[in-house]
Order: sequence, then C-alpha cells, then structure tokens
Amino acid sequence: MKPWIAYSLLRVGVFAAAFTVLMIANVEPWIAALIAAILGFAISYVFFSKLRDAVALDLASRRGRPAHDPDRDAEDAAADYDAAEADAEADTESETEASASPTEQGTTPTPRNDSP
Repeated sequence: MKPWIAYSLLRVGVFAAAFTVLMIANVEPWIAALIAAILGFAISYVFFSKLRDAVALDLASRRGRPAHDPDRDAEDAAADYDAAEADAEADTESETEASASPTEQGTTPTPRNDSP
C-alpha cells in the first residue's frame, strides 16, 4: 500500500473515532468536529512521523527535478552583468589614473613654445 494512502486512512480513522466518541458524549456536532480535527492532527503529528516522512519522500521522488531551470539562467546572467560592470569600472579607474594631468601626479608642467 502506498504510504500516502495509509497515512490518509489513519488520519481519517483517528478523526472518525474521536468524532464518534464525542457525539456519543452528546457534544455539539460542530464542536465535536473541531475537537476531533485537532486531536487527529495532534495524534498524527506525534505518533505517525515515520509514515509522514515516507509520504514526503514518495511525493518528492514523484516530482523530480526540471531539466532546465530558468531561475538559474537569470541568476547567472545577473552575476555575469555584475562582473562585467565591475571590470568596466576598474578599467575606467585605471584609465583615469593613467591620463591624470601632471599637476595631479605631483609634477609641474613645462611650458609649450608654439612660436616658429
């Protein structure tokens, strides 16, 4: 039997048993349903953890992984863009330093003599 079928049947069984006991005790039907649902959740959470884990593994194995992840492509493109932008900024800074005027480099310029 598949684990999700067994887990579902056990949860429904716990709910039905608790609901039946509460109805026999003359509890209002909506209160009995609410209490039975809470008891069913609590009991299945505490006592059926191995079966719940088996259901999770079964669902995960059925789902599988997609062959192509579009999010990965978008993240890679953004990372490539950031790297290219950082390289361009570093190149601009090095060009600015190389083309700095002589006064900025700490030397005095020599006057040009344009006369013939």
